[in-house]
Amino acid sequence: MEQRGQSQACLGYAESRQNRAKPMKLDSKIYVAGHRGMVGSAIVRELQRQGYHNLVLKTHAELDLTRQEAVEAFFAEEKPEYVFLAAAKVGGIVANQNALADFMYENMILEMNVIHAAWKNGCKKLEFLGSSCIYPRLAPQPMPENCLLTGALEKTNEAYALAKISGLKYCEFLNRQYGTDYISVMPTNLYGPNDNYHPEHSHVLPALIRRFHEAKVAGLESVTCWGDGSPLREFLYVDDLANLCVFLMNNYSGNETVNAGTGKELTIKALTELVAKVVGYKGRIEWDTTRPNGTPRKLLDVSKATELGWTYKTELEDGIRLAYEDFLHNPMRAER
Repeated sequence: MEQRGQSQACLGYAESRQNRAKPMKLDSKIYVAGHRGMVGSAIVRELQRQGYHNLVLKTHAELDLTRQEAVEAFFAEEKPEYVFLAAAKVGGIVANQNALADFMYENMILEMNVIHAAWKNGCKKLEFLGSSCIYPRLAPQPMPENCLLTGALEKTNEAYALAKISGLKYCEFLNRQYGTDYISVMPTNLYGPNDNYHPEHSHVLPALIRRFHEAKVAGLESVTCWGDGSPLREFLYVDDLANLCVFLMNNYSGNETVNAGTGKELTIKALTELVAKVVGYKGRIEWDTTRPNGTPRKLLDVSKATELGWTYKTELEDGIRLAYEDFLHNPMRAER
């Protein structure tokens, strides 16, 4: 009975701390995990833009987040006050289908290592970055945060989704059991500076940028895209996400995740036409219907972020132009 009473008291304490966000100070020690990736680098830019200057940044060579002993030693030495967990193994449909076990293991192990070490070392607040693929394949549209785990996942990225669900649930369970202040953010499809433009391992928008650019340079008469172009997708410029991430770190506490998106969607067919326009490709766009479409529709319900006082700033065509500029002027990114 005593043990049960202690658990109940702990739960009550944990829930009493919800919705009591304490803003970071400009000199707070902040660790951004995955700072060289698209999301992590955008968060670093946003933090620096807002005047935060005590950032802890480690490359993969300096700190392998899949190695528990190394992660625990890092947290014990550095004792970051705030953590943005943006590190992840990511990829498009092909990469997810070809490396199911790798996507599940690497993402799950690095998430658990970082979140657990943050808790053990008294981190004031942690923000976990997930993905909209955590929601059911046939979720209600737009997808509210509370539809999580109410239906089957999309099979083409099930392994990645399961890993992300585990990460956000571990944050929730730490909050409930130990009174931590760990939050989760679920972005829609992202694009922007430092994206991955690999022809097989990238997501749809950067893949289209590369494909249409190369077709333009080669003078190709047509470009073939996967599926039939009918799926609906939402896209968020990564610097807008970073702005939301810092905003939430300073203004939100709660067990339920927060969706990050624009609330706007378009078909993949319309997206390809828009990318072709921005890149300047004048040829035909054809469709290989033997290839998978993926989830038929993925629009996030962003009312929670809106009610908290945040909205996106970058319209899709403007963002694609910025992303194409990044592709053209960052040769290493273009070659990946």
